[in-house]
Amino acid sequence: MKNKVLILVNHNVVIYNFRKEIVQRLVADGYEVYLSCPQGNRIAELKEMGCKFIETKFDRHGTNFAEELKLLKHYKKMMKEVRPDVVLSYTIKPNIYGGMAAASLNIPYIANITGLGTAVENGGLLQKITKLMYKYAFRKVDCVFVQNEENKAFFSDNKIAKDRLSLIPGSGVNLTQFAPMPYPDGDTVEFVFISRIMKEKGIEHYLEAAQYIRAKYPNTKFHICGFCEEAYEGRLKELEGKGIVIYHGMVDDVTAILRDCSATIHPTYYPEGISNVLLESCACERPIITTDRSGCREVVDDGINGYMIKQKDTNDLIYAIEKFIKLTVAERELMGKNARAKMEKMFDRQIVVEAYMERIDALVGKRKRLYPKEQSNTEQENTLQNV
Repeated sequence: MKNKVLILVNHNVVIYNFRKEIVQRLVADGYEVYLSCPQGNRIAELKEMGCKFIETKFDRHGTNFAEELKLLKHYKKMMKEVRPDVVLSYTIKPNIYGGMAAASLNIPYIANITGLGTAVENGGLLQKITKLMYKYAFRKVDCVFVQNEENKAFFSDNKIAKDRLSLIPGSGVNLTQFAPMPYPDGDTVEFVFISRIMKEKGIEHYLEAAQYIRAKYPNTKFHICGFCEEAYEGRLKELEGKGIVIYHGMVDDVTAILRDCSATIHPTYYPEGISNVLLESCACERPIITTDRSGCREVVDDGINGYMIKQKDTNDLIYAIEKFIKLTVAERELMGKNARAKMEKMFDRQIVVEAYMERIDALVGKRKRLYPKEQSNTEQENTLQNV
């Protein structure tokens, strides 16, 4: 009989883009993998990998109590039907309501904190409510993977799963998929912003810097990739019309953009776990310019593989861009090679995969030792169903 792993997440891309290697390893090791999330365009590919898909509809940003209760009930019903040996969860709602459901059914549970989110970081009533919910949801959690020291301190200081916190290098980066590529050696210096286009990701500072730099250095280009929030649609169109920026919309393969770019600029002040944008850029041997905050400072070594700037400071961003422009191509290329070396040493996705497999295998082994009758009964049920 195959052991079962149930994965809870709020979007199929979260699994496909950043955690498909865990799915592939679980399937290769003989696990039966169930994926619970809303329908999406990567579901077919995840099924091809061996996942069994359970559609789970919910509003990622909603706060309606009745809808939240409905999600909790859905998770409990699903767990009773699937009878997983281990539950894995990512992102806030699956973490909280998945944790509550698993705890109520005494199912081993591993959560992953991919970032605190603005509501938690900014304090206030919502932060207090969220902390209480985390504390209750994680009361029986076996392990909480956190992606940076600041997030780890938050949970530890608030006595949430304090002795079950484990630090991992974000989601890691697939070093084969994001491979080194030749560094551009022309006279034009091209930058790229890859992110959801929203205020907290630093888009306003990027646009302001682009206007200043383009006027002073005509041999520069500023690319933008990502889903655009309605508030910025007009401004992007205006600046693109003036030749200040080049907007590519949503891009499935960012390596096609990175190939011609000299550096990635990520001026975020959003509460990141570890920025995947930075990991992927560095893995492709592209230097980075990013902020001095958790989730970013772990990836950048100032002056070695890029530059670290102050948060919410356009002038500091402009200063860093100008410093970068004044480097020789050889110096920029060396920064890119340093970036790749750091990824190979510290952020290889296989590090994350191994951390998960070690925990999962241990929990499954422990469950078999503690509940041998449960395993035997399940095997009998499967035998009868096949007769």
